[in-house]
Amino acid sequence: MVWLLRKCEKCGKYTLKKNKCPYCGGKVRIPHPPKFSPDDKYLKYKMALKEEMENERNIRQRTQKS
Repeated sequence: MVWLLRKCEKCGKYTLKKNKCPYCGGKVRIPHPPKFSPDDKYLKYKMALKEEMENERNIRQRTQKS
């Protein structure tokens, strides 16, 4: 399925333009989340990345408190 609707990252308005926002000139992106599949081939990689990011965040929080 092709997504036509875009959302400006800067002002938050929706548009059909694909390259930039006609209101403020900001960058636009597809506002829809990716499709979910229980048979996700990349799930183990996503979970490993999420765990790594959480560990880094916890380390940063501990060092800031010290």
